[in-house]
Amino acid sequence: MIRSDPEMQKNVERGIDRPLLGAHFSIAGGLHKALYTARDYGCTAVQIFTKNASTWKERILSDQDIENFEVARRDTGITAIASHTAYLINLGSPEKKNFDRAVGALTCELIRSFQLRIPWVVHHPGAHMGAGEADGIARIAEGINRVLGESREKGPRLLLETCAGQGTTLGHTFDQLAAIAEKIDQRERLGFCLDTCHIFAAGYDIGTEAAYQKTLKAFDRVLGLERLELIHINDAKRRLGSRVDRHHHIGKGKIGALGFSLIMNDNRLTHIPKILETPKKANGIDWDRKNLDFLLSLLNHGTP
Repeated sequence: MIRSDPEMQKNVERGIDRPLLGAHFSIAGGLHKALYTARDYGCTAVQIFTKNASTWKERILSDQDIENFEVARRDTGITAIASHTAYLINLGSPEKKNFDRAVGALTCELIRSFQLRIPWVVHHPGAHMGAGEADGIARIAEGINRVLGESREKGPRLLLETCAGQGTTLGHTFDQLAAIAEKIDQRERLGFCLDTCHIFAAGYDIGTEAAYQKTLKAFDRVLGLERLELIHINDAKRRLGSRVDRHHHIGKGKIGALGFSLIMNDNRLTHIPKILETPKKANGIDWDRKNLDFLLSLLNHGTP
C-alpha cells in the first residue's frame, strides 16, 4: 500500500494508526480515478463531485461507472468517501422554480451517491436571497424533507456544512444549523460537516487551545459532537469573523498551525474523516502533498 512520504512512514514507525485523512480529488477520466489518486497520496479518505459541480446538467451513471467505482474501492481499500453537492443548489431560494430545481438536483445527488455506495453527501444549506433568516431556514428544511422523502432511507447521510456567512447564506452559526435540523422529519439521516475555514470566517476561533475548546464545546452543546461526521480541514486567508470564504494552505493562513495540531490530536475527532479543500498545484509545488504531509507531522502533538 502506498504511503505518504515521508511523514506517513514516520507515523507508522512511531506506532501511530493511519488517520482518516484525504482531500477532494478530481473525477477527470472517470469517478473511480479519484480513489486511485487518493491512494497514490497515501490517503485513507476522499471527497469527490459525482458530476460537473458548476452546471445543472445531471449525470446518469452507467453500469460501467458503478462497477469501476466498486473495483476502485476494493483496490484502494478506501471506504471513507464523501460526495459534495453542486454549488448551484440553493434550497433557501424564495423562487419556486429555483427551489424545485434545487430539490430535484439534491435528490439526484443522493441517488448517485447511493448507487456508488458513498456514505456521505455534503451540502451547503442555502441562502435566503433577501427573504430573511427565518424564511430561509424554513425553506431549507422544507426542501430537505422533500429530498429525504423522495430518496432511499438506507442511502447516504446528508451532511449540512458549516458556512462562512457570505451574503445571505445560512448555516454560518451553529444555532442556524440547529434550527434547520429541528424541522427535519427524518433527523437520523442528517449530520454535519465542519469546515475549519468557514467557522473561523464566521467568528468561531480555533487558533488557540482555549478558543478551540470553547468552539468545540459550543458545537457539542448546540449540535452534538456525535452528529459531526466529516471535517473539511482548511486554513483561512481572511481574518477571524470576516465572513469571507477563502481557503488557504495549512499553517499559512489566519488559523495557524496550532489550531490544526489540536484537531489532529483530539481523541474526540479521531474517527472523523478529515478532507483537504486547499488550493492545488501552483508554481511547480504539489500543495496537496505538502498539506497532507504537514498535517501528518502534527500527529502525536507534533511541533508546528
